[in-house]
Amino acid sequence: MSSPPPERAPRSGEPLAQDGGEPVLTPPSFRNPFLDLLGAVDDGIGPGWARVALESRPELTNMHGKVHGGVLLTLLDTTMARAAMARQGFRLSVVSIGVTASFLSPGSGRLRVDARAIGGGRSTCFCEAEILDAEGRIVAKGVGTFRYRKPPQDGAISPESIE
Repeated sequence: MSSPPPERAPRSGEPLAQDGGEPVLTPPSFRNPFLDLLGAVDDGIGPGWARVALESRPELTNMHGKVHGGVLLTLLDTTMARAAMARQGFRLSVVSIGVTASFLSPGSGRLRVDARAIGGGRSTCFCEAEILDAEGRIVAKGVGTFRYRKPPQDGAISPESIE
């Protein structure tokens, strides 16, 4: 999978704009506190694609000293969700319907996740993503299905807003 070159990378929680206009999805609805906890950072985003980066550290590893599979799955899921939101111009939020991952090689060091929307309609988006290590090796690949939801009025995502 190839992805477009990143534009200026937004900072976590920074409002994002479509086509240089006013932000149409603003924090906290775009901000993901769990990614902040992991230390992942937005590394680029555009229409239908997203990129996230993570510098691995000991507390994110498994017993073999490599990035834990749960961390990798989280990166795939959340980066694909960003690509799905970007596909709709950040006017809608998403919830994951299903995510499938294949772990291809051990991950360590700086990891980059590239995701893109590959199809869907008004209510659903299909995405794919891959995680690369600093040497360009594929660490994991994933596919996901996401359901679009209107962001709540106050901008906060809550269980009630996805019913």
